[in-house]
Amino acid sequence: MSAHLTTGKINIGQLQELARSNLLCLLEKCDSTKALMWDETLAGPVGLITEYRLLMEHNVKNMFPIKPNFIPRIEEKNVIFIVRPSLPLMDIIADYIHGICKEDRNKVSRRDFHIFFVPHRSLLCEKRLMNKGVFGNCSIEEFNCELFPFDNDLLSMENEYAFKELALENDPTCLYEVTKTLMTIQREYGIIPRVSGKGHAAKTVWNLMNKMLKEQMSTGDKKFFNQVSQIDHLLLIDRSVDLITPMAKQLTYEGLIDELFGINNTTAQFPAEKFMKSENEPEVLTANKKQIILNSSDELFADIRDKHFNAVGHVLSRKAKHISAMYDVKPGESVEQMSKFVMQLPQLKNSKRLLAIHTTIAELVKEKTDTSEFLDSLQIEQELLSGVDTDKVHPFIEDCIAKKQPLVHVLRLLCLQSLANSGLKQKVLEFYKREILQAYGFQHIMTLSNLEKVGLLQSQQSSRPYTILRKTFRLTVEDGSEIEPTDISYVHSLYAPISVRLAQHLVKPGGWKNIQDVLGVLPGPTIEGSQVIPTGLTRRGSKGSISSQVQGDNARVILVFFIGGCTFAEISALRFLSQQEELNVEFVVATTKLINGNTFLKTVMDTLDPDSLK
Repeated sequence: MSAHLTTGKINIGQLQELARSNLLCLLEKCDSTKALMWDETLAGPVGLITEYRLLMEHNVKNMFPIKPNFIPRIEEKNVIFIVRPSLPLMDIIADYIHGICKEDRNKVSRRDFHIFFVPHRSLLCEKRLMNKGVFGNCSIEEFNCELFPFDNDLLSMENEYAFKELALENDPTCLYEVTKTLMTIQREYGIIPRVSGKGHAAKTVWNLMNKMLKEQMSTGDKKFFNQVSQIDHLLLIDRSVDLITPMAKQLTYEGLIDELFGINNTTAQFPAEKFMKSENEPEVLTANKKQIILNSSDELFADIRDKHFNAVGHVLSRKAKHISAMYDVKPGESVEQMSKFVMQLPQLKNSKRLLAIHTTIAELVKEKTDTSEFLDSLQIEQELLSGVDTDKVHPFIEDCIAKKQPLVHVLRLLCLQSLANSGLKQKVLEFYKREILQAYGFQHIMTLSNLEKVGLLQSQQSSRPYTILRKTFRLTVEDGSEIEPTDISYVHSLYAPISVRLAQHLVKPGGWKNIQDVLGVLPGPTIEGSQVIPTGLTRRGSKGSISSQVQGDNARVILVFFIGGCTFAEISALRFLSQQEELNVEFVVATTKLINGNTFLKTVMDTLDPDSLK
């Protein structure tokens, strides 16, 4: 169990240990040597629950990615495919099995094939394997790992296409997976007494939760109903309720790293030549890139991750002075003082190493944020969020199209304008679409159609929900202090995420009863419900609760579950609220996927084959 996962309000390490145990039990079923074939989307997330060393202890000798037209040389007795239920992957696996079986024809010993579906098996996939003639060659298992632990207050299903499946394809499968995930959480941490939510997806999940809870009651699962409730409240947020937040640039330290370099499974890659190699530091290089793990096990990162980037320099400078002072051993120090210094030396060296790393990262981020391209784009974003020039063709966006800047950047600004204006006038929308197709090619017509279908790009509505929300929810706030902020709007330097405003109002006295009119402006139904805790179980925080005695306080624990993805800026804003003493609340975040504006848009972008347009 990773130590940093155990330090939050609930012990996230329990879920890591559960998933690890499930995987190792499956591996134990396969006697002799093993080669693992990974679905590339799973290799990183599974790395959060186990290490290669542990896999080696269970006779795993080799690991390979699953790729089309690539059949590695495998000598191991067991070939294990660890995959999500995906039909294209089944075709590749079938080719692998046929190819390896062909090699084995003249051998006395044959290979055994196993497929571990994550998190659940699929009848469609099994039928595809049957049609390919390989179903009888392999054993099928389920690797029940719905959630991956990212930090002591952060969990992700790493389902990249949940929003696309829901909003574009009308496929509710991911909602079933979300509900199963919530049942796993309640099995580990107790039934959650109160449930609130907003949006159609949230309503569906709530209905499924009620159904699954009744099924659990009929099975008499003792563990499920014998857990003290460690979570007081569940907040379900459908991403479709707040599409504007992912379009805005994140301006926190962690958010900017994700925007500019990308963070995948708590790891970011930077130019290796910018970093000095420290003594005894293992060099993790990939194609001249240095990989840096970013989580709360790094105390300095934990301190600066949620700060506005303009505040990071002050913290690093203060830290540097502190370390320098600690190294300043004066002549004539007593033996006791020298002994204390020697004991602190390893920690000081580690602090110095981390300071060097984050100073370099901050410099790399600053190089990009100081460019006119970044600053001009940010200024336009903030004008659009403030309602300036949202109802006409924007010269800046028009210029970006003319310069053929990356399409995803253009679309992000365009969607932001559409959402901030509650839709674009028809002639403005048609102008943008025409210019984009002429500049980037008609193969992108599907992308524009998809953006309209999911609500990111649309014609102007008669109602103006964003205008109403901006005033009543105080979505644009001139805080004035990015170093010592007083409002969650600091995460975007102006704009407060709608999703986090919902959470903020929920924890105030009276909760959502005070904002019923505003909730009506947002799309989808509103949920306010409760779940019955079995008789005899005390809630966390109540008199006699073992959990509350361990925690030592009565702060409410609220699980915020984003269905369709959430950004690091939203997580930082929730952590900011947790630090406000008057609220007396701690947030734990779960999501279908960690996203930023670019990665979010790319999931719904689609291109036609140019040949089909001829």
